[in-house]
Amino acid sequence: MKAFRVAMTLVWVLLVPCSLSVADEIEVKRVHFAAGASSATLKGSLAGYKTIDYRLGAKAGQTMTVTLKSNNTANYFNLIAPGETDAAFFIGSSSGNHFQGSLPADGDYTVRVYLMRSAARRNEKANYTLTVGIASASSARAPHGDAKVAGTNYHATGEIPCAMSLSQPTHSCHFGVTREGNGTAVVTVTKTGGGTRAIFFTKGHATGYDQSQSDSGKFSAKKQGDLSIIHIGGERYEIPDAVVSGG
Repeated sequence: MKAFRVAMTLVWVLLVPCSLSVADEIEVKRVHFAAGASSATLKGSLAGYKTIDYRLGAKAGQTMTVTLKSNNTANYFNLIAPGETDAAFFIGSSSGNHFQGSLPADGDYTVRVYLMRSAARRNEKANYTLTVGIASASSARAPHGDAKVAGTNYHATGEIPCAMSLSQPTHSCHFGVTREGNGTAVVTVTKTGGGTRAIFFTKGHATGYDQSQSDSGKFSAKKQGDLSIIHIGGERYEIPDAVVSGG
């Protein structure tokens, strides 16, 4: 029994530093814009499993732009919404190192900069430049006269064709759209069976969706005339240009 207690003590001593070291790998930095500026450019470096969280406050309807340039191709960023700790609505390793989209809620957003696990295991290093910008709702150049639907935060609501799986026939899903002008918008679709799906548009083209670690279906989009056909895993959405730009 004594030998068992000694062995368990050794296991505990070995395990505790490992768990603490993982937690300590995340460094949190607050982003501040200079007076009169709407963006900030930050330079940094990381190695191995080190992760840096850049946090900044923003409001629903504002447009966030994030660009990461790095000397390591395994260096990416994720975007995490207010109230979340790990689930990301944008994952750089699958969507690239540039994001622009309208924000769905007020609060602190996190830009999490990291190395892919394979590179982290090799203790690779990265030197990067991160540019983060927030355009106020009043300066986001929303279309003139594009008023909100009464009782909502949307510029328009309606129905679009959708399907939740490859085997499901196309039916109708309710949507609401928040427009920022120049073809930049967020279309939020109410999924059958519960939940919503936010799809991001930039200059009239679908560029991504509210992706998370547990919901990471492959994204693809193509245009057929004035219609965007979007696939997210087995989901399918058909969104007319008029929904995105108005008219």
